[in-house]
Amino acid sequence: MNSTFLSDFIMITSFKTVAFIIVLLAVLFGVNVMAKKKVKFSTRMIVSTIVGLILGVIIQVVAGFPNNPGEVQWITEVNKWYGLVGYGFMDLLKMLVVPLIFVSIIRVIINMKAEENLGKLTTRSILTLLGTTTIAAIVGIVVGNLFKLGVSSTIIEGTNEIREITPVVDTLRGLLPSNPVAAMAEGNVVAVVIFAAFIGNSMKILNKKYSDVIQPVTDLVNASYKIITSLAMTVIKFMPYAVVALLANTIAGRGISAIKEVVGFILALYVSIIIVFIIHLIIIAILGLNPIIYVKNAMEPLILAFTSRSSLGTLPVTIEALTDKMGVDNGIASFVGSLGSNMGMNGCAAIYPALMAVTLANMSGTKMDVSFYGMLIVIIVIGSLGIAGLPGSATMAVSVAISGMGMGAYFPLAGGIIAIDPILDMGRTMLNVNGTMVTAVAVGKSFNKVDKEIYNKDK
Repeated sequence: MNSTFLSDFIMITSFKTVAFIIVLLAVLFGVNVMAKKKVKFSTRMIVSTIVGLILGVIIQVVAGFPNNPGEVQWITEVNKWYGLVGYGFMDLLKMLVVPLIFVSIIRVIINMKAEENLGKLTTRSILTLLGTTTIAAIVGIVVGNLFKLGVSSTIIEGTNEIREITPVVDTLRGLLPSNPVAAMAEGNVVAVVIFAAFIGNSMKILNKKYSDVIQPVTDLVNASYKIITSLAMTVIKFMPYAVVALLANTIAGRGISAIKEVVGFILALYVSIIIVFIIHLIIIAILGLNPIIYVKNAMEPLILAFTSRSSLGTLPVTIEALTDKMGVDNGIASFVGSLGSNMGMNGCAAIYPALMAVTLANMSGTKMDVSFYGMLIVIIVIGSLGIAGLPGSATMAVSVAISGMGMGAYFPLAGGIIAIDPILDMGRTMLNVNGTMVTAVAVGKSFNKVDKEIYNKDK
């Protein structure tokens, strides 16, 4: 069974491929049975996550824990077919991102009351996002030193080259919607937010004198929002099915052996994530809300972020959880969610570059003192804005941080860490999304727009 038709087109050349496809179908059938029996959505998500993890490990066991799973033909085939379910679902979510953001931002602006201020909303959102980013960077530096990352020679040297870095000024300018259609096609969310804000503001101004002319467009925006949110809820129902395939794909595709080489870095990363997550919960408690209830309300977007490794793709689910589970005003949820998926990312743009900088500094013998750490924090916070809207944000954040610290020449030493990036990216993305949700709740509380009855309804 090695013909081109089977290997390159059908992508089934082994009975193992067929067997694991059948296993996936059986698991998906089981998830469907749970749905028909009205098992809670959050319970189905947790079960799907556990089953996906087990399935990924089983694939590795059957393959004999290969050093490079990508060279095993049948694992590549299984990943491709599993990707049809997992990444297909993410494609559907991404389909919703731009129209949802575009319509939501216009809607929140035209429905703003006279005493409400878009400038205050923007300022509070950005400052809160950057504040949590600063905290996350400090945690990363402390944990990196406690774990003594890079002190030993356990990191495998690779051949990776540092990514080309775009000056922050050019990056920020690139976020402006010089071509709104191109910005939408490229998924430049910040540009879409800016364009929508201009349209919404113009509609609000014109409505004072030409309300009869503007009203049909206002009705269209409100109707479009209803349609898009209804479509989002339809797509979100398939999330438990996708989670199984997404997590199994990640575990099967990267392999257990690659993890062993950089286990210290992985532990440091996830310890940092846990610490920052606890800090997020403390912020929730300071806001006068129950952090345990928060975790329950945030479970679905957090699980999807962990398994999909896409903050932007998770955005529709994030907004839905903020509005329907946490009682955050829809306008604030949409606005902060849109910004948070592109800037101030606690995991990818703060903890990860901080840990990498400490690792490479120790490996290269670079002196780390107060000025080193102070400069690193400043670079990380600025860089969290500069990488906004760009693909490969975590690697770009590392490039910005270590180049800014004058350690760009040591980037190849991080080859072993870059190799297992998907394993690292699961936790990083989850923390990104959690930081966004905490920011949305905090901003909502500052405007007194968090409905506690909704927040506590499942208490």
